[in-house]
Amino acid sequence: MTAFFLRRALQAFIAIVGVMTLIFFLQRLAGDPVLLLVPENATKADIEAMRVSLGFDRPLMVQYVEYLRGLLTFDLGRSYVQNVPVWTLIASRLPYTLMLAGGALVVAFGVGIPLGVAMAVRRGTVEAKAMMAVVLAGQSMPTFWSAILMIMVFAVWLGWLPPSGARDWPSLIMPSIALGLLSMATFARVARTAVLDELEKDYVRTGHAKGLPMIRIVMRHLLRNAAIPVVTVAALEIANLLAGAVIVETVFAWPGLGQLTVQAISARDFMLVQGVVLLGAVTAILLNLVADLLYSIIDPRIRIEGGA
Repeated sequence: MTAFFLRRALQAFIAIVGVMTLIFFLQRLAGDPVLLLVPENATKADIEAMRVSLGFDRPLMVQYVEYLRGLLTFDLGRSYVQNVPVWTLIASRLPYTLMLAGGALVVAFGVGIPLGVAMAVRRGTVEAKAMMAVVLAGQSMPTFWSAILMIMVFAVWLGWLPPSGARDWPSLIMPSIALGLLSMATFARVARTAVLDELEKDYVRTGHAKGLPMIRIVMRHLLRNAAIPVVTVAALEIANLLAGAVIVETVFAWPGLGQLTVQAISARDFMLVQGVVLLGAVTAILLNLVADLLYSIIDPRIRIEGGA
């Protein structure tokens, strides 16, 4: 167990440093942010003074080393555009993104897994084929298209829901559905495959022979055995939800980290982009670690050993 955690910690450290190195240097290829910050009538002296004040006059490697040194003290720097600490901006937007991701998870888990189990148990029936059509539709539609479609139908035509913003809880409904549709379809397909595999095993046949109803077999025995592939996909899908929030928050003008990231990229606000990317990388790595630990809890036959 100790060796496992040490190995994963080293992998996590290398991954985070690699992500931050890439984003640091690739951003510099986008252009000089100083030109966006100075007024249109700024002179060369004004531009150079701004560059010096922001530290862009120093060699690139010096800037990189200073940025890494700041990370050691949990200092993400200050936003070049808004001139406030990056942590402050992230903290102000993070609750909205967590709220949106939570709503999307409710859609993904609450609809996708029961749908997948039902498709497996009722395989070959008309109902299963209709449910598969719903899953395929959710998996084939791009997130931005489903978002725009819902705005047209439920906000513009029917007037049931607000088209954008985060004023109250009805504002969360359409963004959550749009963000969770693709993950819902993924969970449904994975759950269907896992349950179909379990339905062919001996303990299910034994349960049928004893006269147990299918619902009891599924709820008390089958779901736990079919949970491993679902947990594996869940860690990846939660990370994908955070990435997909960029599109959904932009379409619905949702004031979360996704919208903040788009604004920071457009303004070449390097420090802010680096802070958001770092948060996303750490979240994805931790989710995969949690998934590994859940394996041994769900299935006692799986043990995390030093050589595993």
